[in-house]
Amino acid sequence: MSKIVYITRIESFSSAHTLHNNSLSEEENKRIFSKCNNCHGHNYKVEITVKGTINPKTGMVINITILKKIIQNVLDQLDHKNLDRDVSYFKNVVSTAENICVYVWDQIESKLTKEPDTDCSLFEVKLHETDKNICLYRGEEAKF
Repeated sequence: MSKIVYITRIESFSSAHTLHNNSLSEEENKRIFSKCNNCHGHNYKVEITVKGTINPKTGMVINITILKKIIQNVLDQLDHKNLDRDVSYFKNVVSTAENICVYVWDQIESKLTKEPDTDCSLFEVKLHETDKNICLYRGEEAKF
């Protein structure tokens, strides 16, 4: 029976954003998002965890160089960017930690599944917006 092993890679990126919902009034945005309704930035830390079986030929779940390249390709889309202006996904999606986490998941998962010779899947994306605010996503869909 094959063992399931989890591999985590930690990277970082810096981005600016404004928490603002275009479908709400200025007053509602100020009330809901408070000071975060102003443009501000974060130095994010992201932990990407994949899981899979150990390839008997390589001894690895995934070559860390491949995982690093996939992650870097995704984070390059976010690093030193104003998320709301520079990343089309966030033009109509509020750039909260939750939505950034889901975005990173979707981007990495789509690239990981195209990678040959890897028998692993994305397990978790954990986004540290600040030292005290952390969001994680495991690809789950609500059933309600």
